[in-house]
Amino acid sequence: MFRRGVRVVSLLLVVLVGLSGCAGAGALGGGDRVLVVGIVANPQMKDAIALSRGFERDNPGIRLKFVQLPENQARAKITASTATEGGEFDVVMISNFEAPQWAANGWLENLRPFMDASPGYDAGDFIPSIRDSLSYRGSMYAVPFYGESSFLAYRKDLFAKAGVTMPERPTWRQVAELAARLDDPAAGVAGICLRGKPGWGESLAVFDTVVNTFGGRWFDRDWNARLTSPEFRAAARFYVDLVRAHGEVGASSAGFSECGTRYAQGQAAMWYDSTVMTSTNEKPSDSAVVGKSGYVPAPVESTPASGWLYTWALAMPRVAPDKQAAWRFMRWMTDKEYVRTVGRSLGWSQVPPGSRVSTYRIPEYQAAAGGYARATLEGIDSANQRATMTGPVPYPGIQFVGIPEFQDLGTRVSQQLSAAIAGQISVDEALERSQEYAQTVGKSYQETR
Repeated sequence: MFRRGVRVVSLLLVVLVGLSGCAGAGALGGGDRVLVVGIVANPQMKDAIALSRGFERDNPGIRLKFVQLPENQARAKITASTATEGGEFDVVMISNFEAPQWAANGWLENLRPFMDASPGYDAGDFIPSIRDSLSYRGSMYAVPFYGESSFLAYRKDLFAKAGVTMPERPTWRQVAELAARLDDPAAGVAGICLRGKPGWGESLAVFDTVVNTFGGRWFDRDWNARLTSPEFRAAARFYVDLVRAHGEVGASSAGFSECGTRYAQGQAAMWYDSTVMTSTNEKPSDSAVVGKSGYVPAPVESTPASGWLYTWALAMPRVAPDKQAAWRFMRWMTDKEYVRTVGRSLGWSQVPPGSRVSTYRIPEYQAAAGGYARATLEGIDSANQRATMTGPVPYPGIQFVGIPEFQDLGTRVSQQLSAAIAGQISVDEALERSQEYAQTVGKSYQETR
């Protein structure tokens, strides 16, 4: 399946290469070797850039240049560079969607020899589900910077004021009822913030967990597309109706960053998204709602759990010219000591969560993250297809379909979803078009089984 994926991705690269638009800031020191690191511009990565002077100080002769881009652009650029062996990056930030597929394609360096040769680098400390998601044939091809599931944040003060209570394990129907009670346009507070921004890693990450727990799936065991099934339709109608009725202003263009800003500024009563949201919600310098949030598991309908499993991780392209220097940086950014450095330098609520078991044993982190640490770990532990889906599927992944074609297919479907949220087309129209895209992909797998 993966070799077949190489051909498909190669076709996509004709488009992707044109999206280069290199941006980002360099953190330049005074050495000779320049390591170019391609990353997604998320808050945790910005913290790493801020601390990278320490790496350069301790590693004379190595300078760092970060290329940081918004998620959709970063995916396109990193995929194009790695797949074509362009040699543009020494280190790339990818996820558990890419790592096993790219390893199978021979695009990445096996990191096991590097870890085995690094005394004190405790690979056994990585959370098992996160570690396994970055592995191919028993070896890790990427090391996690942070790991995440998804959960629901809610404003305890607004709930108390409205006289309503958040269930310990809410259903989506209950969440919709609460959103209606708390929606307060006059005060500038939406009932809930949910992603509507196009992109398979944007709106579909959230939406797919809703599809799963409503009993939907992208393909059945025989690769028949199921995007117009009653279960998929019910999930899509529920999601679009909820966002349009009680979601944030401009929902069709809101992603993780936009929802994070709105929630942190007190403009939403609830926010369902990545568990890593806590670093935004609980950051005193940027958030107006520090200490005001409660956190409960991802809402469900027909499954016992619905949270996703995801990790942003560092990988080394096979063609990286100086692999030892690249590993020294990767080791620094994913080591236990980096966690402590962030805690001491930037605050314990800023620590990259969900990657190492030992993080949750640090007393200072336990004190800072007491309101959400347990919910984060439970979400990651319960994130598997057995708990989050009602039927068997022929692909890996919870909030994504783990096949190469999903980068294009998912983006196309997300554009239809976004158009429905914006009111430009109906949900049925969006799903009919999406079904056609998915059928094309499904048929290609049926023909090559």
